[in-house]
Amino acid sequence: MIRFEAQLRRGDFDLELRFDTDCGALALFGPSGSGKSTVLGLIAGLVQADSGRIELDDEVLFDSRNGTDVSPHRRRIGLVFQDALLFPHMTVRQNLLYGRWFAPRQAASTRLEPVAELLGIGHLLGRRPAGLSGGERQRVAIGRALLSAPRLLLFDEPLASLDYERRMEILPYIVRLHEELGIPFVYVSHAVDEVARLADEVMVLERGRMKASGAPGDVLAPAWAVGGEGRLAAVSVVEAVVREHDLRYGLTVLDHPAGTISVAGRVGEPGRVHRVIMRALDVGLAVQRPRDVSFRTVLLGRITVLERDDSPLARVEIALRGSGRLVALVTRRSVDELALDVGDDIFAMVKAVALDDRALALASRGRSPQAREEL
Repeated sequence: MIRFEAQLRRGDFDLELRFDTDCGALALFGPSGSGKSTVLGLIAGLVQADSGRIELDDEVLFDSRNGTDVSPHRRRIGLVFQDALLFPHMTVRQNLLYGRWFAPRQAASTRLEPVAELLGIGHLLGRRPAGLSGGERQRVAIGRALLSAPRLLLFDEPLASLDYERRMEILPYIVRLHEELGIPFVYVSHAVDEVARLADEVMVLERGRMKASGAPGDVLAPAWAVGGEGRLAAVSVVEAVVREHDLRYGLTVLDHPAGTISVAGRVGEPGRVHRVIMRALDVGLAVQRPRDVSFRTVLLGRITVLERDDSPLARVEIALRGSGRLVALVTRRSVDELALDVGDDIFAMVKAVALDDRALALASRGRSPQAREEL
């Protein structure tokens, strides 16, 4: 549980924010300069608020009214930054063990081997940072934070400096920290896809204020969430149950009340709920159930919002049958030719290749907590 109330002014920047959350996977989302990293600094004790009160698991970390300000190293909070900040003269093993210096004596000792196995870096223990890829360095940084026995992890845009492939490599490991170890985290990013895949709750910040908060599917789909040209990055988050892995064609088939979803690659486990990310630009629309087309995902819904202006694109929001919502960006010409209107039933179509979910291929929802016991 995090209870956060803080006011801070630094030059032209003014932060005034208050929230309570017991979400285990919280993301702070918004443009650069919105205050995301400042919030992490306040929680970690690296930045001091002008006034306010911050609590973690009912322990007061900061209270301007009575002068409480717990030192950063006593807060038991692990931090992972954009730069892995590894010691170049140390091996991976030595960098990992350095985290133990910050573990309190009364905390249970965290073993290196299970951490290395969880993060897929066991074979790297003898190497030095210079011989690692960017994704490997970030996994070592996460491991070092874990060995400090944290009760909360803070991620400050840890993937911002990595290319797409390295980002896809490391995302599953961050998911597993919460799902298998039960360690809560706060994740800062301005990348829509990262936030949609990782978070169970999203808070949108703008100029030091909270603009919105809620589930990823509710917060990231509206046009105002990303704003301006960023509306092209709008995504929908749809949860469906894994039915089977089609080994012959390399697909995963999932069931949703609105229809069947096909994802390229093997994801999740049969019978488990899996989160599928659909980009608004990848969604096509049909007024009748399509036949003889290549689209493997066809979902039935009803148009609830139809927005268009002078730009070439229109935004269509669809309430899916059963549960969830989906956003599509299509041309205004298509809207007119299909005679679309609010209240119409509609079929939403997405190619399986647009749902390449490699980022979560190693992490299925609802996995056993046995890994936590090993640590």
